Amino acid sequence: MKLRDLEVFVVGPPPPGWGGRYWIFVRLTTDDGITGYGECYAASVGPKAMQAVIADVFGRHMQGENPENIELMFRRAYSSGFTQRPDLTIIGAFSGLEIACWDILGKARGRPVHALLGGLMNRRVRSYTYLYPLPGQDMRAFWTSPGMAAECAAEMARRGFTAVKFDPAGPYTLRGGHMPALSDIARSAAFCKAVREVAGGRMDILFGTHGQFSTGGAIRLAKALEPYDPLWFEEPVPPDNIAAMAQVARATSVPVATGERLTTKAEFAPLLSAGAAAILQPATGRCGGLLEARKIAALAEVHNAQIAPHLYAGPVEWAANIQLAATLPNLLMVETIQTGGTFHMQLIGHSIRWEEGFVEVPTAPGLGIEFDEELARAHPYDGPGLHLEMQEAPCDYQRENVFEGGAPGRDG
Repeated sequence: MKLRDLEVFVVGPPPPGWGGRYWIFVRLTTDDGITGYGECYAASVGPKAMQAVIADVFGRHMQGENPENIELMFRRAYSSGFTQRPDLTIIGAFSGLEIACWDILGKARGRPVHALLGGLMNRRVRSYTYLYPLPGQDMRAFWTSPGMAAECAAEMARRGFTAVKFDPAGPYTLRGGHMPALSDIARSAAFCKAVREVAGGRMDILFGTHGQFSTGGAIRLAKALEPYDPLWFEEPVPPDNIAAMAQVARATSVPVATGERLTTKAEFAPLLSAGAAAILQPATGRCGGLLEARKIAALAEVHNAQIAPHLYAGPVEWAANIQLAATLPNLLMVETIQTGGTFHMQLIGHSIRWEEGFVEVPTAPGLGIEFDEELARAHPYDGPGLHLEMQEAPCDYQRENVFEGGAPGRDG
């Protein structure tokens, strides 16, 4: 069995577009006609450029190879151009292609991917979601309204979630870490208070920041959140500053989580050695794929850290995360888009089951999904924006800072 053909789908989800402006899926086909699907979660270049990178990585390192030889193909990509170091774009491209290889291998053997990665440890996987506006709630006002967040949290609890995440802490800026405005600290504490009041002991609070703060600023914010007992403080400082993250971790009782913007074990291992994070959040479509994510999880296990695979993308990465999660003794939970995401679920034919806060691990061969190529082709993305984008303006200390939940379904 050899890898023969590649097709790339760049899909734009319809509004409101939770999961990003576009998703990049790949389909690999072997010389004996088996197809596998993967998803690339890397967006530092535009989708047209990324398609070219994916094609180059496939043609240079994988085409004509047996899909079983995951380690060999990874080392080729990791070492490409005499590098042997993490490269977000190259490894992001490889990650989606690698996931597709596992989908092929599972289908060839009639077994789910988790059976090939160590076997079933978790039959059901605990899941969490961001708080997204409910029908009837004002989409712009929602992101700065503790009351609306509490209403949404109550609805998520009703549906069965045992954890929800929100990020009211201010701007999503390309500048270095900043000191939060007093209004941002007050709003963040108000969100935690409002959500805790409706959640009680039923739901964990997950607090996100997207690496916005200076070390001192992150510690100040953490102190304001501690009375509400969040389960984690996500990416409190820029993700490339391990020493600063370790300093924050030592200064707060809230466990630090990080990893959505990191790639390969080479970037995760120093976090663990420095005691900078108690919870790692690899994205299988970025970190190097399923085998690399399994290695990252093993490193975390040695350091008594837990894994919570990250998802702000499409349903194929979600499916891969679930297959990974099924194998892990140190799993905490997986991220979902709401209860699976309306368009997400349509793209995979509702082939993954979410119920009462948990995902049922698929037992069908491969990733256990039925990818709808016709639907994917009917929603092409050709806009100018990246999957996610940061603002250039600094934190505003006079007017309200707003982070609108990622990238609603529009370009700007």
